[in-house]
Amino acid sequence: MQKRQFLVTAASWTTLSTPWLAGCAVSGKPESGAASDAQASFADAIYFGGPILTMNDAQPQVQALAVRGTQIAAVGDRQAVEALRGPDTRMVDLQGRTLIPGFVDPHSHLGGVGLQAIAANLLPPPDGPNASMAKLQQTLREYIRTSPEVKQLGLAFGFGYDDSQLKEQRHPTRDDLDAVSRTVPIVVIHQSGHFASMNSAALEKAGIGVDTPNPEGGVIRRKPGSKQPDGVLEENAFFFNLGKIMPRLTEEQSIEWLEKAQELYLQYGYTTVQDGRASPGAVATTIAAAKAGRLKVDVVSYPDITQLGDGAFMHGPYYSRGYSGHFRIGGVKLTLDGSPQGKTAWLTQPYLVPPKGQKRGYRGYGVLPDAKANELVAKAINNGWQILVHGNGDAAIDQMIAAVRASGSVEKTRAVRPVLIHGQTLRRDQIPQLKELGIFPSLFPMHTFYWGDWHRDSVLGNPRAQNISPTGWVLQQGMRFTSHHDAPVALPSSIRVLDATVNRVTRSGKVLGPEHRVSPWIALQAQTLWSAYQHFEDDRKGSLETAKLADLVILSDNPLTMERSRLATLEVLETIKEGRSVYQKPH
Repeated sequence: MQKRQFLVTAASWTTLSTPWLAGCAVSGKPESGAASDAQASFADAIYFGGPILTMNDAQPQVQALAVRGTQIAAVGDRQAVEALRGPDTRMVDLQGRTLIPGFVDPHSHLGGVGLQAIAANLLPPPDGPNASMAKLQQTLREYIRTSPEVKQLGLAFGFGYDDSQLKEQRHPTRDDLDAVSRTVPIVVIHQSGHFASMNSAALEKAGIGVDTPNPEGGVIRRKPGSKQPDGVLEENAFFFNLGKIMPRLTEEQSIEWLEKAQELYLQYGYTTVQDGRASPGAVATTIAAAKAGRLKVDVVSYPDITQLGDGAFMHGPYYSRGYSGHFRIGGVKLTLDGSPQGKTAWLTQPYLVPPKGQKRGYRGYGVLPDAKANELVAKAINNGWQILVHGNGDAAIDQMIAAVRASGSVEKTRAVRPVLIHGQTLRRDQIPQLKELGIFPSLFPMHTFYWGDWHRDSVLGNPRAQNISPTGWVLQQGMRFTSHHDAPVALPSSIRVLDATVNRVTRSGKVLGPEHRVSPWIALQAQTLWSAYQHFEDDRKGSLETAKLADLVILSDNPLTMERSRLATLEVLETIKEGRSVYQKPH
């Protein structure tokens, strides 16, 4: 069972040790004095009339919440909170709807969502229509015909195809894409973000031909019996070549893409967003947007440690625990392997069904040799940088654990709070090692819905598939975790994350890993308070407590009391950042 003591934040302990007899942390009724002073002590808004879930174990639910300026001025029973009501206070009747803290994104790629927002939607059902190669081709033809971005960029992007969900059960090849267009370069990106396929025009533009070797940590797939590229690029073969064909955008174009991505996150209630594995260009764009006042959410960036160059932004004003114009750099990102659904994650035991072109016994592969992984992890920890490490396969997780252990004292690593990103095949014996070293697990139980059947029947088989993102084992060790969507791998849907973390139901309706299902309260904490803790921000975010930021979300129903099987039907009705409404669901 979960040990509740460790869930109480420093702010919660303050509440427990202070005699608010009414159960309400208020800032005090105004003393007599100047009218302006009295007016300043009134609340700008008071929320009441529906469940208010604080995510604070010491005071889980309250009747009312008051906002003054950018902060929460009071939480507690309605009568006590209304002591802050003034002549201009806005009274917000929730009318039975539920108020919770704004969602804090523990892992995604804001820059990638910008590309997703302007690309052809190649997602399969339920997020898109593309369940066959013919439908995918139809979507691309319509996109090329109608999209202004194709003319603007000189090429066509598609995002989100999934070979495991296509009727043909394979990646689109150059031939499939040539059937759409031989003149417009086409790049379609796999839903995992670890593969892409290009048509002949795009391959030529990237300079990929029969004599192009595979890069380290990547594969250029070939047509059977020849060296001719078939269009499909794995891992570094994709990452390294995308930049060769990507046109240079103006600063204004880049910021516009960023704003489109931002709007998508706001629709799902995120008030803090992560840009993991950010390129130098993405960092520069977000800084420009911050300076121009165009960020509505807080963006915390983790640049790719392999692309830091002289590391100038790790020593500049934006590498900070505080935000400037809603932007900060929180640390660095390192990638050690690939995607389990794409069968490039690095495992200690073979894949159930090896991918095309691989023999039985295939275990995927790592991106870096041990010595290089050790060097980069030590560089981050010795500089005091928090490091996020992408490790899907248990062999990659072993490599991360070894690198953290080799980097120095446990006290030093714990101070940095390294984060394991994904941890999908995390073994039970690895979890005590994470706890010992202070490695924080950010897990991906949303995979159970999108790829759970594929993991069980083709990728891992049972019992490994049952233990994808093993949240139950983590809780048994008395540890916290976060739960993420990894957008643009999937839409940045807080609701889909919540549903999967609680229910773990696959597309076919089967439960995958019943022992890893958690309560809605725990799942919400994993998306709010525990995510804020992961980012060293739980002193000001993640729960509804006095003096924390007024980052709020209004939901259509109460996730604690509604039927768990209906959690996916929840809707975000309004997103509020620092007391200001930044999104309202259209009526």
